[in-house]
Amino acid sequence: MNNKKDSFSDFLKKESFFLLIKPEDKIYSNNSIRNSFFAELGILVKLGLKNIEISWSENEKWLDFVSEMKLKFPRINLGSASIVNKQSIEDSLKIGLNFSMMKFWDKDLFNYAQSKNYLLIPGIKNLKDLEEAINLNCKIIKIYPIKSKACSIDILNFKSIDFIAAGGLTINDVKPYKSLGYKAIVIGDKGIINKKFDPKIYEWLKNN
Repeated sequence: MNNKKDSFSDFLKKESFFLLIKPEDKIYSNNSIRNSFFAELGILVKLGLKNIEISWSENEKWLDFVSEMKLKFPRINLGSASIVNKQSIEDSLKIGLNFSMMKFWDKDLFNYAQSKNYLLIPGIKNLKDLEEAINLNCKIIKIYPIKSKACSIDILNFKSIDFIAAGGLTINDVKPYKSLGYKAIVIGDKGIINKKFDPKIYEWLKNN
């Protein structure tokens, strides 16, 4: 598990954001939509996109879709997001994903992932949950939702943890959050504009 954490931390050094993709159900069954999506994603990958996570879905074709993505982009640090139950972890393991992220802290789910030697990154929004996660040897933590008034965690007090910021962020937030001590950010809904990837992401990748 330590090797997985170290490898993941290396990806954080290479690039400062994760692109979170939340596919609509149409993409699983419509070849035209899927091919168009892969073509556009391929451009971002060629420009240097390193970290992608796909929201887990109960759709029976989710496994095939993410497996196809893994084959098309073998060098990507690919993971799943919005992990809510053991099945979502089992599906991620079946594909051979590198990591998964939870929206919120779930101690039992984290322990289950640990028992499978699988890297599951929790979403944390208060100090109590943060301390519980650290006590369970969690070294990579997502602060979510980052802009919540309830979130008053001073990450500089926890030097041994790699922190990721998430929740309503755009590519413009990479630099400000890096300056606050975060290793990376997650770009979700705001990474898509009119069903296309934000043009500023292309610009950022070209210039960095």
